[in-house]
Amino acid sequence: MEASRGVSLLLLAIIGYCAFRGCSAQVPIPARTDGFVYGGKPPALGETVVVEAFFDPVCPDSRDSWPALKKIVDHYGGRVSVVVHLFPLPYHSYAFIACQTIHTVNKLNPSYVYPLLEKFFKYQEGYYNQPTYMKSRATVVDEITKNLVVPIIGETNLPAYKTGFNDSQSGQSARISFKNGCLRGVTGTPYFFVNGIPINGSGSPLDYMHWISILDPLVGEM
Repeated sequence: MEASRGVSLLLLAIIGYCAFRGCSAQVPIPARTDGFVYGGKPPALGETVVVEAFFDPVCPDSRDSWPALKKIVDHYGGRVSVVVHLFPLPYHSYAFIACQTIHTVNKLNPSYVYPLLEKFFKYQEGYYNQPTYMKSRATVVDEITKNLVVPIIGETNLPAYKTGFNDSQSGQSARISFKNGCLRGVTGTPYFFVNGIPINGSGSPLDYMHWISILDPLVGEM
């Protein structure tokens, strides 16, 4: 009985170890820090208050959160940095395609990122859930390309965009963004961190005055 029990405990320990190793597998380390800096000023350790926002391009609450964040960048100038991470929600049908599209245009020219994100915010209702139920993936990708991407990048960059979109790297970048959010406990969008600390109220838009109440004391202590 003791020998049998010892074998059972050993097997249980091996299974637990394998499960732990599986759960703690290394997420691929990207060549650059995840996220897109808004306003042209990258975060500087100890020199700026860093606001991170996890957005889904076809999430209405992400869309409604964006104007206030843009406004605080203007208000604080170089004292506050805003970084947007893409986090495609699985219950928005083409959220991952939207994120992959943004990663693709970033490789062409980083200045395209925020104009395209705002295009998605403006026209998002046409690209998720019910409006796309009767359309193929190829049709939706083609519509996004023609209606949202081309007006930003221009026809001359279209061949390079299509090559980049079909390259495995753009899909990998979108996956890394999603895994980064999961590792940090992001459960929905919008989700906010300030100097690495999650903010109460994440999951719904925060208005301008709410941001002022959070950031004013921090900026004053810098």
